[in-house]
Amino acid sequence: MSKRVVTLAHYYTTPEIQGMADKVGDSLELSLFARDAQADIIVFAGVRFMAETAKILNPQAEVILPDAGSTCSLVTQTDVNALRAWRERHTDYVHVSYINSSAEHKALSDWIVTSRNVDDIIAHLYAEGKKVIFSPDRNMGAYLNYQYGYDMPLWSAVCEVHDKFNEAALQAAFAEVEGPYSLIAHPESPLPVLKQAHYVGSTSGMLNWVKAYQGAVTAPIFVATEDGILFNMSQARPDLDLRQAPIYAGCQCNSCPYMKMNTIEAVRRAQAGEGTRIDYLSPEQMDAARLPIERMLEFSQRYYA
Repeated sequence: MSKRVVTLAHYYTTPEIQGMADKVGDSLELSLFARDAQADIIVFAGVRFMAETAKILNPQAEVILPDAGSTCSLVTQTDVNALRAWRERHTDYVHVSYINSSAEHKALSDWIVTSRNVDDIIAHLYAEGKKVIFSPDRNMGAYLNYQYGYDMPLWSAVCEVHDKFNEAALQAAFAEVEGPYSLIAHPESPLPVLKQAHYVGSTSGMLNWVKAYQGAVTAPIFVATEDGILFNMSQARPDLDLRQAPIYAGCQCNSCPYMKMNTIEAVRRAQAGEGTRIDYLSPEQMDAARLPIERMLEFSQRYYA
């Protein structure tokens, strides 16, 4: 009997890879889909932490990552032993971790969040009188502290793609526009960029903002995130002037090198059962990492139902 293969792809993969997928989405959407997938094999065209999350949520399935090198700078910049020591210095705090983190990192967390639900989950914890430490994304944490007046201690890692967006390049781009414009940005971007944004939100949130946009179609919309989502935005609203925010003068070319490791050939091999299997996580580690992820999923399903 042939095995049922389900292919998942993140918005930051190329249009060709998205066309090979059964489900395209952001981290939260893909986590929910992976958990509930009736699959023998899950091919995850994304990065390693996403494939690990799929395995943690659906341990009975074989999870295959098309390219072993597709990691994330938020993972590589985080020393787990140092993170453990940092957490132990804040024993009376709730440790909230962004989903862009390794399984080891998640196992040291109390809650996992995505860029779509982080505002609501941290607001919920503060409303309960909790103190929060936030890891690993320093830029996202700095924005939350600025936007809501929190005083969360922050871990210091960044997304190497979003961290390249900068205020000077944006100001130069804005100066060339005659008339109105908009800036939408992912919260992994630096705070000076986020302070200028008309909307700050998750990948899906930005896509939905573009779909619902009712302003002048001639007014440029600058998008401060990985360039893959511009394809989905252009498909949804071909009438709009969508531009990736520049990272330096004249450059609108900010791609995640790890996401782009998901080539057509690599995904095809994974669908045939070849590739990097996520089979190295111990049951104890998966159980520890699953608890904070399930807290997040339960909250999200209740809050956004």
